[in-house]
Parts: sequence; C-alpha cells; structure tokens
Amino acid sequence: MARTGLVILALAALIGCGGDEKGGERPAPLVKVEPATTMRFVERIEAVGTARANEQVTLAAPVTERIVRLAFDDGDFVRRGEVLAVLAAGQENAQLAEAQARAREASQQLDRVATLRQRGFATKSSLDTQVAASAQARAQAAEARASIGDRMITAPFSGWVSLRTISPGAVVQAGTEIATISDIDRIKLDFSVPETLLSTISEGLPIAAVSAAFPDRPFRGTIATIDPVLDPAIRAVKVRALLPNPDRSLRPGMLLTVTIESSPRAALSVPELAVVGEGDSRYVYTLGPGNKAVRTRVRTGTRSDGRVEIVEGLRPGQKVVTEGVVKLADGMNVRVAGAHNAAPPGVGPGVGPGAGKGR
Repeated sequence: MARTGLVILALAALIGCGGDEKGGERPAPLVKVEPATTMRFVERIEAVGTARANEQVTLAAPVTERIVRLAFDDGDFVRRGEVLAVLAAGQENAQLAEAQARAREASQQLDRVATLRQRGFATKSSLDTQVAASAQARAQAAEARASIGDRMITAPFSGWVSLRTISPGAVVQAGTEIATISDIDRIKLDFSVPETLLSTISEGLPIAAVSAAFPDRPFRGTIATIDPVLDPAIRAVKVRALLPNPDRSLRPGMLLTVTIESSPRAALSVPELAVVGEGDSRYVYTLGPGNKAVRTRVRTGTRSDGRVEIVEGLRPGQKVVTEGVVKLADGMNVRVAGAHNAAPPGVGPGVGPGAGKGR
C-alpha cells in the first residue's frame, strides 16, 4: 500500500508540471540597447622600421701616416669644423715652405720683367713666360697647403662621436677609420608599406613609433619621403619618416613598430557585439515600435576600441541591441534591460505565487 501511494504522488506531480508548461508562456528575451553614436575613426597601417641617424659619417685617414694628436674622446659632442685628429705633416710643411719661397721669387721676377717691358727693354714673350712661372709657383704652394689640410681631420657637421678605437702615435693606413660622427637630434625612420596600401599614405602624414626599449612611450613624427620606386621582390615601397629626438633616446639601428593613421573621419558606431554576420552581409537589431527587434542591414567600415564604424544603414541616435543579440529573430518582442523591465510579464511586486504572504 505504501508503495502504491508513492507512485500515485509521483504521477500527480508529473501531471502538475505538464500543466504548468502548457499554461505558461516563455517571457520575451531581456536585452540591452544603446543609441548609435558618432566617434572618430582612422585607417591604421602597421609596419616595422629601422632608425637611422639624421646624418652619419665615418672619417678615415686619407694617407698612410702617424697620428700626432687626437682631439676627441668616447661619446664626445663635436661641432662642425672642429679638428678631431692631426696626422704627421713634417715633410709637407717643408714642401710648403719651399713652394712659398719659389712663389715669392717668381712674383718678384714678374714685377721686374713687367717694369722692363714698360720701358721697352723686355719682350712680350719673356713677360708671358714669367707670368706662367709665377702662376706655377703659386699652384705648387696651394698643393702643399692642401696636402697639409688632408692631415687635419675635421668634423663635417655637428654630432656625437662613437667609441674611439685608435690612439695617438699609431701609424694608420689610408682608409683606416678614425671616428664615426652621428647627428641624432633627429632620427630618420625607414620602413616598408605594401603596394596595396600605397594610396592611403602621403608625405606629411603623422606616424607613431614604439621601441622595445621604451614600450610605453610613443615617438611621433611625420612621413618625409616616399620612395618613387617599389621593391619588386616584396611588392612594397620604402617610406622615410622624421622623428624629433631632442633627448637622444632613440639610437641609430633601433627596431621600431610604426603605426600610420590616415583618413581621419567622424562616423556612426556601435559595439562590435551588436553586429551579426551572415556571409558577406552584416546586420544589427534595432528597437522598433512596441519594443520589437528589427533586423537591419548595415554596411560596416573600420573597427576601433571595441566599436564598429557604420557606413550606412543607421541614423544617429537610433537604438541598437548591444547584448542578447544571439537570442533574437526579426520581429520578436524584447524586454529592455532596466528596473521596469527586469521581471517577466505578470511577475512583479504583489503578483505571482507567494504574493501577500506574511501579511
């Protein structure tokens, strides 16, 4: 008897549950909505570039000679025209003195012949010969001075000297490196842009570059030059940007990640979660009259900061479903998230089972 009673109670419970399911209606899905708003969008191109000095030169010994004096040390700043190294020039100085003496003698002889020519005691041919001799002597003196100048190595522009690898007294061969000077107050940043994106870049466009040495500090500059010739091997064009570097944080040879922003514009936007894809088409659900979900086709553009650019299909301020999209179908009633819509229809304060208890 006890077992029979349990079976009857179980059947009654099942019948009661079935009745509730038939009599109850599934509540409208709860969603969140927000208006389509305008925000700034840009086209972003990313590349990797190499930093180069604004100007850089390696000065080498022009002749084989002994170093008499070095006027710089590791990492020194030197100004344009400053003497960096002096090579021995004893023989050249002697040649200069001799050439200058000859030039003076030739000049004096020219004056005497010119005076005799005026008095009629010298021919024009002898005067011309002495003019040529005087010019030759001056040329020899100039050549000696130039030879001495070659042994005075000066800075062609202001900049910072690299580490010194030679010492005074050493005999250097012609072509031996004396010093490398780099002007790094401004950095040239070279990087490549694919051929397909060539139409989106132009000279004067701003860029931002980040180095692994300073990951939280973007260095900003502008595109200065776009190479007129593409590299056929990689189908890309070489681009050069200029970055101010007043504190010399950037060094030649650094690898930097480059971001180019082009085509800035203000456009309508919605959160990425609001957009539904179906093949090549994109849709959003807008809130129609009577809180009905309306499936609306849109044309999208760039994505930025979790939002999608809406090129066409929406009006400014139009309400769009941003959460709960997967539960919707076109024309379905929805409940908008908020205090007045949090409970399903028919369930609220003082309504439903248990209402009025405890009074």
